[in-house]
Amino acid sequence: MCLGKAYLEANGKNELVLDSVSLVEVSDTGLKLSTIFGDTKEFDAKLKEIDFEKSQIMMKAVPARKK
Repeated sequence: MCLGKAYLEANGKNELVLDSVSLVEVSDTGLKLSTIFGDTKEFDAKLKEIDFEKSQIMMKAVPARKK
């Protein structure tokens, strides 16, 4: 099983925002991440990089879009 740690880049820093990520969903408004425990979080961000070897999901914050 390959689980990831999600990091959000904002203001030049990478912050760990979610652990044990099992699903990443991409939409027009951002990203929705889910963990193996059933927790979900949505981010106004774009996918920057996924490193399977390091189990890292790197995201970059983008300005919130009007919904």
